[in-house]
Amino acid sequence: MHEFSVMSQIVASVMDEANARNASKIDKVTIELGEFTMLGHDQLRFAFEVLAKNTMLEGAVLDLQTTRGEIECGCGFKGEASPPEDGPHQLAASFECPKCGELAKVTGGRDCVIRNISMVVPGV
Repeated sequence: MHEFSVMSQIVASVMDEANARNASKIDKVTIELGEFTMLGHDQLRFAFEVLAKNTMLEGAVLDLQTTRGEIECGCGFKGEASPPEDGPHQLAASFECPKCGELAKVTGGRDCVIRNISMVVPGV
């Protein structure tokens, strides 16, 4: 379950930022996930709850936002990509260009980014 490993890194980064700002509580964490990250939202939420226990993250809202995947083709097409009909786990890094039918390169939708952290900082 690589979601737990990914969420461990996210929680560590969020906690580092909160500690650097002397925060007393974290209310919300917004994560932007590309649709081709292969990360399950339910598994990420479960890992977040487990890792947040007994920390200033406990009770925080986890907002997972999905960004569309993008492809680029030699024919000049650049735009959103749709997962193959075989399903998202068949994303071997190749997609057919909707314009010419050739294989296109994935250029977006594989990122996992902490977009926002809402925290309580005493005295601010």
